[in-house]
Amino acid sequence: MTGSNQRIDGKRLWDSLMAMARHGATPKGGVRRLTLTTIDKAARDDFRAQCESLGLTVRVDAIGNMFARREGRDPTRLPVLFGSHLDSQPSGGKFDGALGVVAGLEVMRTLNDLGIATEAPLELVNWTDEEGSRFGLSLMGSGTWAGVYPIARSYGLRDIEGTTVESALREIGYQGEHEAAPFPADSYFELHIEQGPILEKEGARIGIVTGAQAQVWWDARITGQDSHAGTTPPYARRDALVAAAQVITLVDRLMRDRGDEGRGTVGFLKVEPNSRNVIPGEVSFSIEFRHPDSADIATLARDFPAMAQAAVAPTGCTIELTPVLHYDAQPFDADCVALVEAAAKRLGHPARRIVSGAGHDAVYVARRMPAAMIFTPCKDGLSHNEAESIEPEEAEAGCQVLFEAVVARANRVPA
Repeated sequence: MTGSNQRIDGKRLWDSLMAMARHGATPKGGVRRLTLTTIDKAARDDFRAQCESLGLTVRVDAIGNMFARREGRDPTRLPVLFGSHLDSQPSGGKFDGALGVVAGLEVMRTLNDLGIATEAPLELVNWTDEEGSRFGLSLMGSGTWAGVYPIARSYGLRDIEGTTVESALREIGYQGEHEAAPFPADSYFELHIEQGPILEKEGARIGIVTGAQAQVWWDARITGQDSHAGTTPPYARRDALVAAAQVITLVDRLMRDRGDEGRGTVGFLKVEPNSRNVIPGEVSFSIEFRHPDSADIATLARDFPAMAQAAVAPTGCTIELTPVLHYDAQPFDADCVALVEAAAKRLGHPARRIVSGAGHDAVYVARRMPAAMIFTPCKDGLSHNEAESIEPEEAEAGCQVLFEAVVARANRVPA
């Protein structure tokens, strides 16, 4: 392997990942670290303590995003940001999000160990609620910070028990005093597992992420009539679950019509009254489509509501679609991508350019500053699952590329 002799400590990185995974550890080897819970608070407190032990200054904004700053030689330079998220899915893995945050800590530790002072300041970020699994809005922290979501909207979101984001932030002590808004910064880098099978299949150690897919999401609610399962004949039924099945089948068909690049998913379903002998009268569910082509997603955003209405009409039910998000494919900054590519090449890692199939905080951050991402492989492409797995040497390779890209960006001669 080639590259500089400025090396991160791979064992320390792995040990730190395993230590973070104890927050919310599940019996099957994954994590359940839902955002703004007491478990999330414990992980945040741990992260803050580690940052402060390294001499970093930690600040928290009003949506709970955490920024840990290491000063540079030149106080007039804008900071280089890097990081990811610590929250997880309800049955998530050890590495989704956490890899980027913990690797960022390792970058800071290595800089301290080697006595390296970068020209520009560095800031390590833990974004709030990337997953959207508790309050239903993915990329909430970075989206609020970037101005995509008004903070009043984010504060008013509720979980299934009725707890609002604002009250949850206050309860765990992470409603910070700083405004959740963009501040001047040079760039942003994010290390993440691929969450797909391409890198592993092709034997690539590093994914050089050039951008992320376009997406459109809705919350759907179908209303029929709940009635007795044994006494209501077919002609009198308005079964909301049957109607939902028509829409779910439509989503799957539209995805498959788009070939290997198509993505369409219903991942959340709530049936009411949810009783064995009652015909469902109301069904709420999520709908999402993703595609690398923004025009294709724009077409779905325009046409799908009428298609869903037509699918439901024969059942006698009604459907209401509430838009959740719609964003175009997001290209990443060419210069930042080039730094990632150069680092992978210099270190001798097999690498390939790739478009992210998942949404990441970098998508919204890229609207405010130059950004890029680094992917590492994950076993069988499995993620959002307790069995999610990567190898220690894969984590080390990704962290080393992050280190080199961040330091190169922070030390570059300003244009």
